[in-house]
Amino acid sequence: MRVLIEESSVSKAATRLNLSQSAMSRVLGRLRDLLGDPLFTRQGQHLIPTQKALEIDRSLGEPLESLRQLLSPVEFDPQQCDQTFTIATTDYAMQTILPFALPRIYQEAPNVSFNFLPLQHDRLSDQLTYEGADLAICRPTGPVEPLRSEILGRVGVLCLLSKQHPLANQEMSLDDYLSHPHAMIAISDGVKALIEQALIDKPQRKMVLRAYHLEAALAIVDTLPIIITVPADLAYLVAERYDLVVKPLPFQFTPFDYSMIWHARCEHSPAQEWLRSVVREECSRLIAKRIEDMGLN
Repeated sequence: MRVLIEESSVSKAATRLNLSQSAMSRVLGRLRDLLGDPLFTRQGQHLIPTQKALEIDRSLGEPLESLRQLLSPVEFDPQQCDQTFTIATTDYAMQTILPFALPRIYQEAPNVSFNFLPLQHDRLSDQLTYEGADLAICRPTGPVEPLRSEILGRVGVLCLLSKQHPLANQEMSLDDYLSHPHAMIAISDGVKALIEQALIDKPQRKMVLRAYHLEAALAIVDTLPIIITVPADLAYLVAERYDLVVKPLPFQFTPFDYSMIWHARCEHSPAQEWLRSVVREECSRLIAKRIEDMGLN
């Protein structure tokens, strides 16, 4: 009806709406039946809107404009975004990956905020589907479909030793690795299970310490000749800080994928797309740089 008012012609309105003239005439007929008013009178070649048509047109102005804005593509501006993002992640990612992406995020979008949830591998789908998490960052422990996912990078595993360790200045063999005491860190994102799988037909390692945080193992690293097996990113961060020696694993180990995972409802949100792009770029660059810096290419 608005186009008919603007064009004052059935044929011109039909052309503008990409309809045939007969189809446009049928539309006008349905409008007249629906609204109980002729809506237009003819004056020569022009349609003249009735008073009711003009009143309806005025009433439609604001909702039609709102609908037009809603359906129009909106360019996302991070500077104007004040959204709170909820991310489910592991302690490992919180220590080794995410802190290094946050500076760029806050530089581009100073008004955003974050809510970090402890990631639960056995409830990952529920966290993303029903519990409001926008994104998960972790090592997937199984198939994630029908959730969406993207690999951020491949993470290897290294060994940390003190400089006083008997193996500090020599190549470490598999027998050396198995015969010395070990410390296992809980935040290593499932590395223990991967190591055990790789050594399934070998003697069990002697675990002298199982700790949630790395600091507990570091407290005794100069007292006992322990080997601390951790993801390469964690080794990268602590080796220089605590003056430790880094050794490669003395057996075949396939690096694991570190991924970001999200629900389909977040797929096309401009704010979510922006967040994923920053996480993708920063974390992928970070993982690749650490691999290069440690000579693990």
